[in-house]
Amino acid sequence: MSAPLHIIFQDSAIIVVNKASGVLTHNSAFAGPKEESLIQLLGGKLHAIHRLDRATSGVVVFARSPEAAAQWQAALAQPTTRKRYLALVRGKLEGTQELDHAIRDEDGTLREARSTIRGVALSTVDRCSLVEVELHTGRHHQARRHLKHLSHPVLGDTTYGHGKDNLHFRERFELHRLALHARALTITRPDNAAEQTFMALLPDDLERVITRLFPGVTVP
Repeated sequence: MSAPLHIIFQDSAIIVVNKASGVLTHNSAFAGPKEESLIQLLGGKLHAIHRLDRATSGVVVFARSPEAAAQWQAALAQPTTRKRYLALVRGKLEGTQELDHAIRDEDGTLREARSTIRGVALSTVDRCSLVEVELHTGRHHQARRHLKHLSHPVLGDTTYGHGKDNLHFRERFELHRLALHARALTITRPDNAAEQTFMALLPDDLERVITRLFPGVTVP
């Protein structure tokens, strides 16, 4: 059964989708055996200007032509671009932290990686926090690895998290996915130099968990 499609925005150059957790952005040798990806769900003949991990939900932008893809990828690399994620993490994480911690890419090269991590709320129900992560670089698993570096791994993360914590939140709060969501992308359009923000609503499965853990808290 195909995953539901939630289109945020589309025009003659791009289509922006709120990707569901568990869906590949596109097939690649790195992703493993070929399977139905978001590009196939959208009808093919699109070009991803970036990608999200399979388990991460949220904003993904596709271009309708190779020329538009090159332009939007260049725009994505500009310092004015803002990539903001929401995450549920283990423990109490408050305040704002500017993290400059290099990450080794898939090819083994150590590369600069910078993130701003802001505490949004502390749970009064269990030992966890709701945080916003803004990525200033785009390294492999950057948000997840930086949060692990701070000893506040993302809940539901089977690669960088803790099995005991994941099991606890799965059994008590029905968290059956990685609690990481690409909430917003702000970018300067290459075709008219206008700044545009694409926002992805929280998916129902993650919103239910956040509502239980943070009653009365308004998600930014």
